This record gives sequence, C-alpha cells and structure tokens, in this order.
Amino acid sequence: MTTLVKVLTVALLFIVTSVSAQEFQGVATYKSKRKIDIKLDSTQVDTGMHQRMMEMLKKQFEKTYILSFNKEESIYKEEESLGAPQPQGMVMVMVETGGSDVMYKNTKEERFTNQNESFSKLFLIKDKLEKIEWELGSETKNIGDYTCYKATMKREIEDVESGMSFNGDKDLSSDPDEEPKMKEITITAWYTPQIAVNNGPGNYFGLPGLILEVNDGSETVICSKIVLNPEKKVEITEPTKGKVLTQVAYDKIMDKKMKEMEEQYNSDRGGDGQSFEIRIGG
Repeated sequence: MTTLVKVLTVALLFIVTSVSAQEFQGVATYKSKRKIDIKLDSTQVDTGMHQRMMEMLKKQFEKTYILSFNKEESIYKEEESLGAPQPQGMVMVMVETGGSDVMYKNTKEERFTNQNESFSKLFLIKDKLEKIEWELGSETKNIGDYTCYKATMKREIEDVESGMSFNGDKDLSSDPDEEPKMKEITITAWYTPQIAVNNGPGNYFGLPGLILEVNDGSETVICSKIVLNPEKKVEITEPTKGKVLTQVAYDKIMDKKMKEMEEQYNSDRGGDGQSFEIRIGG
C-alpha cells in the first residue's frame, strides 16, 4: 500500500511538473538603439542638414519589440508606431536587409520561420536555427530586478559602411563587382538564469536563461519590461503566409533587388533635393 502511494505521488508530481513547463509563458518588451556616425562631405551637405539627418536616423532606429515566449517557442515582432518624418529637402531611403516583421523560433526543434514583407512582397523564410558558439563569462550586472550574466560570441558580417551612398554615388575607388568587405564583430549578451528559457530577442538564443540585452557594437537591444505568466494567455502562432524560401535564397533575392533599385535610382536621378541611401545588414 505504501509503495502504491509513493508511485502515485511520483506520477502526480511528474504530471504537474510537465503541465507547468508547458503552461509557463511570458512577454518581454525590448527597446533598440543604434549608434549612428556618418561623416559626409561638408561641400555637399551643410551642417544643419547633417544634424537633421542624424536626428531622423536616431529616431528611425529607436524601436520597440515584443517577445512572446514559452519554454520552447517564441514570437518576436516590432510594436507598431508612426515613422519618423522626412526633413524638408531631403529624401532618405532606408533598406534594412536583416530585419524581420514576425520572427517565430522553436528552440526545441532548432528552427525558425521569419515572415518578412520586402519590396511589396510577402516572404516566409523557413530554416534551421544557426547554432551560436557562446563564451560564458562570470561578470554580472542587474537589469531591472534580474541578475544577468555576460556571454560573448564573434561573428563575421558585411561592412555596412560600404553599403552607404550619398545621392546614389558609391565610393568610386571600389569595384562594383568586388565581393563585399567583411569584418569580425563581438556580440555581447546578458542573460538571466532566473527566467530559465533558451531564448532572446531577434535570432538570439542558446543561453541558460532569457537574454535581456544584446549589443553588437553598433546596436543595443535591451529589455525594459517582463510579464511572466500573464492573466491573458499568450498566443504563439507560427506565421504561414508568404512565399516559402530558405535564408540563402531570400538573401540572393534581396541582393538582386537592391542592385536593381540602385540602377533604377541612378538612371532616374537628376531631380531637385538631396537623397541618401543607407543599407543596414543583419
């Protein structure tokens, strides 16, 4: 009889633990800021216009994102807001090739689905999550009420300075057919084991706790609010609409579209005012 009671107790505890793991969920709010340092020829751009452009860019990159998560899945998307106004006499073309409208991650199955509207077409990028080789550190700091630990990783990215133009004019010293210049950056993340989920903002994951802050040298994304197990159930639904592509196939399409847009812009150029094109890679 005693043995039966012990077995029933263990079974009951296992069921309760499993249900709790499945029902655990939360909503985290993140704010992003990007360091902007663009030097332009003073003979083509006066100080006042340069300052207005910097202020507009700063506002453009100050965004709010919502991460809805449970133990295995998450949805990450930008909170809707009004776009920054264009200063008079200046047109800014912003192309963020590494962005995402809705990012679904399944860390258990190690895959993601990224729904992205680019050039008036809806794409559905479905692929495997790329494993991140984090180096765990012992340094800590507090973010809100949570104790966070430092982790770093290195990544090669395209040097985005080579993707910047003034009035459509690229650096004439560079070969248009040349492979893009790459540079190595260090990404620093701060995660908290107090929220034991293998997740974070954007495509970041793989740490023993929720990632509350990420910095890649130019952009910082930091958590400003967390609600665990909210009264209203969090809906995490994988997006299904859009042309299905792998990440590599999508990147090729974006590169082609960017070249077409640049060629079209250069052929149509000649109107009044000044324009800038800034490409942000991800």
